Amino acid sequence: MARRKPATTHGIAVVDKPAGVTSHDVVGMLRRRFNERQVGHAGTLDPDATGVLVIAVGKATRLLRFIEKTRKEYVGEVVLGTSTSTLDSSGDVTGEFDMSGVTVDDARRVVAEHLMGDIEQIPPMVSAIRVDGRRLHELAREGIEVERAPRPVTIHRFDVAEGTAHEVLEVDIECSAGTYVRTLAADLGELLGGGAHLRNLRRTSVGAFGISEAAPPDECELQPVATAVRSLDRVTVDEETAGLIGNGRVLGRWPGAGPWAVFSEDGSLLAVYEAFRTDEAKPAVVLPV
Repeated sequence: MARRKPATTHGIAVVDKPAGVTSHDVVGMLRRRFNERQVGHAGTLDPDATGVLVIAVGKATRLLRFIEKTRKEYVGEVVLGTSTSTLDSSGDVTGEFDMSGVTVDDARRVVAEHLMGDIEQIPPMVSAIRVDGRRLHELAREGIEVERAPRPVTIHRFDVAEGTAHEVLEVDIECSAGTYVRTLAADLGELLGGGAHLRNLRRTSVGAFGISEAAPPDECELQPVATAVRSLDRVTVDEETAGLIGNGRVLGRWPGAGPWAVFSEDGSLLAVYEAFRTDEAKPAVVLPV
């Protein structure tokens, strides 16, 4: 088998994903655009959703974990009175309810009482989670539904306002990685005594990456690899320490809780280190020179 050639293009691109394509489709677009096979993304967006999708190219893919774990922000619409098979507007209608008497204050009260802080969610069947080696959305397309264990997530902010149409609520949500906004919409509908689904979902930020710097897949700029760790604590080391880092050595801990993005004196990103034991730091990723 022929060995894959090493990556020659490296960096981070902040894409404004259009509706109608998958996150994997966007990865394919950038593979072709940059002529590079080593491309990945920092957190899936549903095909109908738009907004921030952070793409890593080349050796920057090794740093995706430090973006994936960050908070996400979304805006969208919750349509009261109709539940769907996918919990969003792409699915078949599974229930209809008279929710004409529900007010914004009712929704805000339910959110404050049940959908804020540390909660548990059951992942939807249309998610990409694997169960026994199969992705849930693959099983769902075959008409198969399986048990899913609840997963802990954190909702940091859940603002609700009147929408532009009757029985539509506008939502603005900041949440932990792994949160399913469509599940929040469905849960809100049930807690209000009926059903609901999500539409027009747009992700406005992924950690330090905001929608203002995002651009379509064919226009987004390839930013330096170090852009991936701009939210981490930054440390600059001398030449001797840089040599130790190149060999993957455990070092004394720097101020702060970490992780630390470690740079050489000439500004090159060398590695990311994480806290280890009481007063040490160990390499999580060491980048090739």
